[in-house]
Amino acid sequence: MTSLGYGGERLSGADGDARTAQLAGRLDVVRGRIEAAAAAAGRSEQPRLIVVTKFHPAADVRRLAALGVSDVGENRDQEAAAKASGLTDLEVHWHFIGQLQSNKAKSVAKYAASVQSIDRPQLVDALAKAIKREQDTTGRADLDCFIQVSLEDDAGAHRGGAAPADVEVLAGQIAAAAGLQLSGLMAVAPLGADPEAAFEKLAGFSAALRAVHPAADRISAGMSQDLEAAVKFGATHLRIGSDILGSRPAVG
Repeated sequence: MTSLGYGGERLSGADGDARTAQLAGRLDVVRGRIEAAAAAAGRSEQPRLIVVTKFHPAADVRRLAALGVSDVGENRDQEAAAKASGLTDLEVHWHFIGQLQSNKAKSVAKYAASVQSIDRPQLVDALAKAIKREQDTTGRADLDCFIQVSLEDDAGAHRGGAAPADVEVLAGQIAAAAGLQLSGLMAVAPLGADPEAAFEKLAGFSAALRAVHPAADRISAGMSQDLEAAVKFGATHLRIGSDILGSRPAVG
């Protein structure tokens, strides 16, 4: 049976295997949620969907690309680097969304279109050096940089991120670095908190950032369980994993 994939492509034959059909159906559901949330918020443009593929095999990234997905997210460099190097024929953008050690900057610079978890000056310095080296060698594009800001009262204690008071300094450092583009903010709603209240706070931080850096207007927020709240409060990028790919594959 032929089915419509994400973006309207018709799938059949090898591309129409059970896993591809499963992914296509889940993508349709998530896209429907995003469309409905954008309409409810009175937004004419929908946020960009980043499908979080961490823990899932490279074969799933290939299936997603065949279904029209152009953005995938990873949170461990070793896994992301291996997938990216094995899938160079695909036109997908790799987004690094996990906490990043400075000594991994050189590796991340080889494949990442964005790093969405910048939370300290040392990481900015490491990424700037790594991107310059990579641009000199390969001519790669500038790196889109999102500052991860903590929405916790005790900044960074649970879900990572810089304290709100540190955002301005980090933003200035990124904006001044050759090869780095200040894109905006990323955040994760605190565990157990009202996501609407959390993302309303994030929208306020974003407005303050834009007052100094008008082009830094992107907000990466919202996951499977709270995407509607994120869309309501202006998210431009959504990071959706389990509602599309399912639970983490068993190891054994």
